[in-house]
Amino acid sequence: MTKVNVISGFLGAGKTTLIKKLLDEALKGEKLVLIENEFGEIGIDGGFLKDAGIEISEMNSGCICCSLVGDFGEALKKVMDQFHPDRILIEPSGVGKLSDVIRAVQGVAEAVPEMVLGCAVTVADAAKCRVYLKNFGEFYANQVQYAGAIILSRTQKLSAGKLEEAVALLREKNAAAPIVTTPWDDLTGAQLLSAMENGNTLAQELLDQEEVCPVCGEHHHDHDCGCHGHHHEHDHNHEYDHDHEHEHEHDHEHEHEHEHHHDHRHHHHGHDADEVFASWGVETTRAFTEERLERILTALDGGQYGAVLRAKGIVPGEGGGWLHFDYVPEEHQIRTGPADYTGRLCVIGGKLDEAGLKALFEV
Repeated sequence: MTKVNVISGFLGAGKTTLIKKLLDEALKGEKLVLIENEFGEIGIDGGFLKDAGIEISEMNSGCICCSLVGDFGEALKKVMDQFHPDRILIEPSGVGKLSDVIRAVQGVAEAVPEMVLGCAVTVADAAKCRVYLKNFGEFYANQVQYAGAIILSRTQKLSAGKLEEAVALLREKNAAAPIVTTPWDDLTGAQLLSAMENGNTLAQELLDQEEVCPVCGEHHHDHDCGCHGHHHEHDHNHEYDHDHEHEHEHDHEHEHEHEHHHDHRHHHHGHDADEVFASWGVETTRAFTEERLERILTALDGGQYGAVLRAKGIVPGEGGGWLHFDYVPEEHQIRTGPADYTGRLCVIGGKLDEAGLKALFEV
């Protein structure tokens, strides 16, 4: 029997950090495969996890839904055929919808009886729940709503009152799932895994529940009612608010008609990730100093390069060695780490100024 654990979470929530803790403290001795689905042109996390000896399949795709019903399912079957693991960890794109991931896993499990969905959890940055629900609710709320357990990150940085507010916001979207509020350093990997696996999974409920189609108004057990291939327009305005310090206006208008050719028909409700989020990434041999990276990452908070939600990279250090960096709004980290085959960096957000980013990084 192969157990599948889905560890979702918005951009920069701490999914990779949680996975590392589970690998180090709870999953040693298991035959384990990690599948990542990266949004963007340059996959970075794979480099961070190679040292753990994990087999990684990176799939770079802007449209999370299409990859899920296409190559994602094939990747799952391939993993089962080649490795017959005890456990598969799936780390979806930070801008993916958890409901889509659950459906995709359940679809494969129906054809592969020895595979079972063990849990589907969401990692949420406790300090950014309000901001992300306000600005990117369609994606963020979905990850919260369908989680069997919610694991809050960075809770040690919040006051008791702010933490209570974050939990209350999440409870509005998911009343049943256990919410882990204790700082991760105070918990063992085994405790976190227990909270994940013993939570109220919504996976089967998701498949069984009736959903109302916003087009025809009928109830359907799936999204294949045949009425979604319509031409539609959206006009939505995102005000991106960096914890009250910065506000950015995003007018995103698009007119599109989806036509996908897969073995299983798949219709999109709302927007695809690549309609709302953009990514910019490059490979580079340019060397950086820590001070220069510090200035660049601080500049991303200003708003002139777009609503930057996530940046990460592995680049050569000017004095030798390699620098690894991570960025989420108002927070960043630079550290030394192992070399990669070349320097790589990626920025994800809304309405990105790609020319400005290229000039900022001087690549």
